[in-house]
Amino acid sequence: MSSIQHDVKSIFHKLGVPESAYTGGTLAVRTPVTGEIVAHVPEVTAAQADTVIASAAEAFKVWRTVPAPRRGELVRLLGNVLRDNKELLGRLVSIEAGKVVSEGLGEVQEMIDICDFAVGLSRQLYGLTIQSERPEHRLMEQWHPMGAVGIISAFNFPVAVWSWNAALALVCGDSIIWKPSEKTPLTALATQALFEKAAEAFGGVPAGLSGLLIGGADIGRQLVDDSRVPVISATGSTRMGRAVGGAVARRFGRAILELGGNNASIVTPSADLDMTLRAVAFGAMGTAGQRCTTLRRLIVHSSVYDTLVPRLKQVYGAISVGSPLTSDALVGPLIDEASFNAMQESLVAAKAAGGAVCGGERVDVNGAASFYVRPALVEMPAQTGPVLEETFAPILYVLKYDTLEEAIALQNDVVQGLSSSIFTTDVRELEQYISAAGSDCGIANVNIGPSGAEIGGAFGGEKETGGGRESGSDAWKGYMRRQTNTVNYGRTLPLAQGVKFDVG
Repeated sequence: MSSIQHDVKSIFHKLGVPESAYTGGTLAVRTPVTGEIVAHVPEVTAAQADTVIASAAEAFKVWRTVPAPRRGELVRLLGNVLRDNKELLGRLVSIEAGKVVSEGLGEVQEMIDICDFAVGLSRQLYGLTIQSERPEHRLMEQWHPMGAVGIISAFNFPVAVWSWNAALALVCGDSIIWKPSEKTPLTALATQALFEKAAEAFGGVPAGLSGLLIGGADIGRQLVDDSRVPVISATGSTRMGRAVGGAVARRFGRAILELGGNNASIVTPSADLDMTLRAVAFGAMGTAGQRCTTLRRLIVHSSVYDTLVPRLKQVYGAISVGSPLTSDALVGPLIDEASFNAMQESLVAAKAAGGAVCGGERVDVNGAASFYVRPALVEMPAQTGPVLEETFAPILYVLKYDTLEEAIALQNDVVQGLSSSIFTTDVRELEQYISAAGSDCGIANVNIGPSGAEIGGAFGGEKETGGGRESGSDAWKGYMRRQTNTVNYGRTLPLAQGVKFDVG
C-alpha cells in the first residue's frame, strides 16, 4: 500500500466511512498527484438511483414543514462538523483534485462560510407586502420550498460547489441529491459522512434528506430527467450545460447552470502594476488553471505592456510546480492526461495563429505518472483561434489595446460571460467598466483578479456560462417557489381594475 493509499484509508477511518464504500467497486479513482489508483468505488445502479430519488422526494414532504430556523440548526451543526474535520477533508481534496494545501483547506473553509451564511438566512427568506388597489385587501408574496434539488458538481471544486447548493437548499426546506464528478467521488463520500454526523446530532432528520449518486453520465441523465427533482444545479462545461438545460426545460423543471468561463482582466495605464502582477499570477496559475474563474485573457494597455509583460514572464519562469502533498509548490498537477493533451493542442493552435509561447512544458515531479506542467504565457497578435475558447489549463493569452472601449469590446467578444476585472486607479474608468456599457459578465471586479469570489455575493455568469446564480445575495430564491397571496379581510368583493360583475 502506497503512502497516499494509506492516507486515504486513514482519513476515511477517522471520518467513519466504511471500507466497502471505497474498495471493490468498478470506478477506479486516480490521484493526479502521482497518477496511481487509490480507490475502487462502487457505482449505483439505475434501480438504486431511483430509490435515492424516491427517498429524497419523500424526505422533502417532511422537511418542508420544519420551521426554517430549525432547518438552519442542521446547517449550523454541519458547519461545526466541517470545522472539526477541516484538516482531514482539506487533505482529501488535495489528494483527489491535486490542489495545493492552502487551496484544499480554503475550499473547506468556503463550505464553513456558506453554512454560516445559510444559518442567518434561515431566519429571513423574506417575502413582500404590496399595496393593494382594493380596499380591505392585503397583497403579499411568500416563498415556499421547491422540492428535491439535484446537484451535479465538477472535479475542480469537489466539495465547495456542493455546499453552496446544499446549505441553501436545506434551509429553504428542500432535500438534496448529489451526483459528483466521477473524478472526485472520494471527497463526496467523506462529505456525506460528515453530513450524517451533523444529522445524528440534530436528531429527527427524515431518511433520504441528503442522497449521493456515484456513477457515470447515465446516472447523471437519470437524475436530470426525473420529474421528482424540480431543481437541477449543474456545474461543468458548456457542452454539459446544453444537455442538462435542454433536458430540464423539456420537463419544465428549473436549471441553475454554472458553466464555462473565458475570463479577462484589463490593465489600464493608471494600474498599480505591483498589485496587478500578484493578482494576475494567482488568477492565471492558481489551481493549475482549473477554475471556472481562472484568468485566461490579459488585455494590457500598450503604454504599460513592455513594463508588465517581461515581469510576468519572470514570474512564470520561476513559479514553483510540484506535489501538493510533499512540497510548498504553488502549482500542482492537472487532473489527468486528457487535460494535459488539451493544453498542448491549444498551445500548438496558438503558435499557428502567431502566438509567442512562454512555458507550457511538462514538468517531471519525482518521476510520477501524472501531469504537471509549467503554466504558459502566450502573447497573441489578435483575439483569434484558441483565445476564443476555454482550455481548462494554465494558459494566459496576452493582448494589447489602445482605448478602454477597445479593451471592453475585446473582453466581451467571447461566448462566455462568467468573471472579469479591471486594474485602474481612474474612477471614471472603473465606473465605465462596471456600468451597463462595460463588462457583460456576471462578475466584474476592480483591482483584483476574476477568481477568488466570496460566498456573500451571488456567483454565476451570463451568455454561455448559463445565467445561473449560486451562493450568496438572493441566490436562495432559485431553490424556492414564489407565491402571490391576496387576502380580503372585508365584507365586500371589489374587483381589480374597476371590473363590475354583479350577479344580484
